[in-house]
Amino acid sequence: MHVEEESPYRLRIERREGMRVPGIVFASRALIPEPAQDKSLTQVAAVATLPGIVGASYAMPDVHWGYGFPIGGVAATDVAEGGVVSPGGVGFDISCGVRLLAADVDRARIAPVIDTLMDRLDESTPRGLGRGAVWHVRDPEKELRAVLRDGAGYLVDRGYGVQRDLDRCEDRGGVADAAPEHVSSRAIERGRDQLGSLGSGNHFLEVQAVDEIYDESAAAAFGLRMGQVCVMIHCGSRGLGHQVCTDHVRTMEKAMRRYGIQVPDRQLACVPVESPEGEAYMGAMAAAANYGRANRHLLGNAVRHAFESVVGAGVDLVYDISHNLAKLENHEVDGSRRSLCVHRKGATRALPPGHAELPDDLDPVGQPVLIPGTMGTSSYVLAGVPGGDAFFSTCHGAGRAQSRHQAARGTSGRLLRDQLQDRGIRVRGASWRGLAEETPTAYKDVSEVVAASEGAGLCRTVARLVPLGVVKG
Repeated sequence: MHVEEESPYRLRIERREGMRVPGIVFASRALIPEPAQDKSLTQVAAVATLPGIVGASYAMPDVHWGYGFPIGGVAATDVAEGGVVSPGGVGFDISCGVRLLAADVDRARIAPVIDTLMDRLDESTPRGLGRGAVWHVRDPEKELRAVLRDGAGYLVDRGYGVQRDLDRCEDRGGVADAAPEHVSSRAIERGRDQLGSLGSGNHFLEVQAVDEIYDESAAAAFGLRMGQVCVMIHCGSRGLGHQVCTDHVRTMEKAMRRYGIQVPDRQLACVPVESPEGEAYMGAMAAAANYGRANRHLLGNAVRHAFESVVGAGVDLVYDISHNLAKLENHEVDGSRRSLCVHRKGATRALPPGHAELPDDLDPVGQPVLIPGTMGTSSYVLAGVPGGDAFFSTCHGAGRAQSRHQAARGTSGRLLRDQLQDRGIRVRGASWRGLAEETPTAYKDVSEVVAASEGAGLCRTVARLVPLGVVKG
């Protein structure tokens, strides 16, 4: 596939047969996956064929192959012009995202108790493929559906957490138009025993320290300072979200012919947003997003208790943001304001200063954007900027460069654990195989991804965090 370099960190895939808009990739050529091993650019072009798509089919610097859409893909469709919603543009782990908490303590103070703290976090963080959760649902028809309707707000009302946990969370902790009635009983069953659990794969809970600050005013507004200890949590909606995606993909595959929709890849199954099937998916997806917010909220509340008991310090929420979601948003396109369905899959919303959806204390500096690295590498806090392209979107992480099988063949979990601990990074893993699959060499260089995102004008860098200890799913 021919890719033209328009400018540094901006590559273009020209329209060809079937494409309604061009493809735009925000990356250096060094960050583009090898075509023989990764078909993500072909997926960028395929997404450009979706009915109602506007602007371009976008890809972030951490782009890699995914289900239907590439991971790192962004696409918006015009609702009033028959624009579609596609579960492949959200992914199976609906509302997978990142939560960052800042502790009222510096790294020097926790050094004597870091092992005790990591043991406590290890014990209090259910993870892996099996069951186990922080919060045990006794009445799923009542309690779980209330979580699906109200998200983290339902838990704060019950005494889990504080108001700031909602004020500093995307959508104030819950998507308002959630429709739990469109979540199947099978999805409810899968989510019943997983609320407040980390999951497996690339999900993690990491104790970090602020190692560099690039924007003092933004860092201060976010509640960050040099040397401060933080905790980053990366997880999503677990089996419930997976089942919601599975259920609605099947429905859309059958419905597309009725709407006269043809797609180049069946994984791009879609229907008009303003159709019964589209509205049902949007409502179920919002409910699964509320489950994902509640899931990270409960894990964050468990972190708060661990710090209070081991360190004698409190923690505050910096921000919680999803990177797998479709949202109805208003944006200017070709000189007019339009209602768009913006798909972000492995991409983070990055609202600029002054945006109406920001809380008052973040209005002058913009929305925090949380970019996790990999075990042993830095993570970053970014902020949204005025004029951000791709409907105010940016990267979401390092982006895989190897499959899990390839990664596991190149190292062992025990060896990786020992190497990290020799560097002073405490590791608590659910399995040796899981650790090996998440070796840092399986990912792109997160610093290069962040530099490309900033160079493309999608965000600005606020702070860099370094790992002190990690609990892996």
